[in-house]
Amino acid sequence: MAKTLLEMKNITKVFPGVKALDNVNLVVEEGEIHAICGENGAGKSTLMNVLSGIYPYGTYTGDIVYDGEVCKFQKIKDSEAKGIVIIHQELALVPLLSIGENMFLGNERGSKAKINWPETYDKADSLLRMVGLKDSSKTLIKDIGVGKQQLVEIAKALGKSVRLLILDEPTASLNDTEAKHLLDLLLEFKKQGMTSIIISHKLNEVSYVADKITVIRDGSSITTLDKKKDNFTEDTIISAMVGRSLTDRFPKREPHIGEVCFEVKDWNVDHPVFDGIKVCDHINFNLRKGEVLGISGLMGAGRTELAMSIFGHSYGTNISGHIYMNGKEVSFPNVKAAIKNKVAYVTEDRKGNGLILTESISKNTTSANLSKVSKHYVINFDEEKKYSQEMAAEMHTKCASVDEDVGNLSGGNMQKVLLGKWLFAEPDILILDEPTRGIDVGAKYEIYCIINKMVAEGKSVIMISSEMPEILGMCDRIYVMNEGRMVAEMQGKDATQEKIMTCIINSGKGE
Repeated sequence: MAKTLLEMKNITKVFPGVKALDNVNLVVEEGEIHAICGENGAGKSTLMNVLSGIYPYGTYTGDIVYDGEVCKFQKIKDSEAKGIVIIHQELALVPLLSIGENMFLGNERGSKAKINWPETYDKADSLLRMVGLKDSSKTLIKDIGVGKQQLVEIAKALGKSVRLLILDEPTASLNDTEAKHLLDLLLEFKKQGMTSIIISHKLNEVSYVADKITVIRDGSSITTLDKKKDNFTEDTIISAMVGRSLTDRFPKREPHIGEVCFEVKDWNVDHPVFDGIKVCDHINFNLRKGEVLGISGLMGAGRTELAMSIFGHSYGTNISGHIYMNGKEVSFPNVKAAIKNKVAYVTEDRKGNGLILTESISKNTTSANLSKVSKHYVINFDEEKKYSQEMAAEMHTKCASVDEDVGNLSGGNMQKVLLGKWLFAEPDILILDEPTRGIDVGAKYEIYCIINKMVAEGKSVIMISSEMPEILGMCDRIYVMNEGRMVAEMQGKDATQEKIMTCIINSGKGE
């Protein structure tokens, strides 16, 4: 019989106005991969923050029993000393430091007086090989992609003699190939006796890698499924997560598509740092009224760069080309001009570029359209609160009140505030960049319903997504982008994952 490595008993955690965890129980056996699933705001990350000492003993009730010992962690270093290492969804790496410097930051090799750099980089290189990275440990973090950064975090954990590795949404920003590599790495670590806890909304990945799944709903542990005994289907997991079966992932919509309302012609954008690199290369596309238009492609294809450069030249240099709205040429030299012309952009980076985390839900909601809640440049705070409450209700945002700081919300609820902010700007054209990244199936469905409601009103949506089922399930028409170019266009009803991937593979620059 397998040994119990971790037991969390009756964990309760209360924030002002919110009971985040309510008598949650979790049992993890040594050498297993244990998944934690639940909707956004269910309490998954809060539970792991309790375990790792981010929320210290005394700020919660209940017991943590690890390796047979009751633990009362006061800080994260206490849990790391026991071999418990957490990797958060938002990676904690310093872009302008090298891989090696990041890996041993706070855990330096050498003496207190002097860092042993040869030992640092030799050890870092050795750990990088263990996770399958061939990059030099002297490479700066900013010069490697997100997929490699995730592996650096895992290598960093290995340097702390990890026994229990906790990963919070580890594949949220990865493409399919990178995600598969990471999951296979966890399976390899399992063979070596390591225990892992993974939080993920990608249920196909959970089913692939996990031995057991604990489902948390509204701050309570609902059930634990065992792959050896129970049905591990996505429908079973979803039913436990949302408290009901979700028969259709994508809400039905009867398209009513009109004339072309937005058109981009001969659009060119150069990389803002590296000379001679063209991130958008003579791009042409159009959008119709009442249409959900998908832009598909692999990570690095230039989709985000295209969207940001259109939205007020927010990215790139030497931008050239033409934009037409309802047949008339327009120009968006800055974000203010784009908003004025009823164009909005929901960024993929909600924490970095989308929201002001230290400000309230209310202030974030109205920030893109302050004229609606002000007169003579004076904000009417009663009006601001009223509109924010209405938007929060429409978006089903879970919060104590709209006066709560956005930074206190779960990722899915942050995403709802971000979407609400741009809906409050009353756009005719809404560009959504990875709109459901890192959020659960229930919240995704709610966002899809909002998209359908927008296009039913005659507005138009451009959806950029790395999730192929989302593109296929939501879009009326799809453009395929690769290496800075539009390489294919197809009707949504005719599109398949195989067709899209074939277009990408057959569209090399040299052709």
